[in-house]
Amino acid sequence: MAKSKSIFVCTSCGTEHSKWMGQCQGCKEWNTLVEETHTKSKPDPRAWSGEIGASKPMKIEEVQHSSVQRYPIRDEEFSRVLGGGIVPGSVILLGGEPGIGKSTLLLQMALQFSGTVAYISGEESPSQIKLRGERIGRAESELYLLSETKTEAIFNHLKTMRPHLVIVDSIQTLHVPHVE
Repeated sequence: MAKSKSIFVCTSCGTEHSKWMGQCQGCKEWNTLVEETHTKSKPDPRAWSGEIGASKPMKIEEVQHSSVQRYPIRDEEFSRVLGGGIVPGSVILLGGEPGIGKSTLLLQMALQFSGTVAYISGEESPSQIKLRGERIGRAESELYLLSETKTEAIFNHLKTMRPHLVIVDSIQTLHVPHVE
């Protein structure tokens, strides 16, 4: 549940006060405090709980890295666009006008992928996706289809499956609870 808290901010200097006063304690100006309401919401216990401020900015030449493993893609042009394959842990957002073949391209890549793939669709049923897979030539692989829009259900399936690659078609169909 969200809590509202009022603070009073000076329009001249920006000093914050917990209660209204005739005179600002920062700049000593009169009648310059304006009420602002801030809403604090209770944190979602399932949300990211990493330590805030744990990292520090560093110059690019100071960054150490090792060689990056990539999952190869058989389509040479698509592989070239992705820098030679898919980097584990990366997120790739494929965009474009409706009807240009984004879903077909992703399905083709999923069918050619050498590891386990979870293809999550919020718009099509598994049978529709299989039909498209048969039209593009191949419908057997380590490809698992899921028609789902609720992120909690999707995450539960992914925890069990532990796929090498996750494809979400399309991201705008997902429902994230507690987000408006």
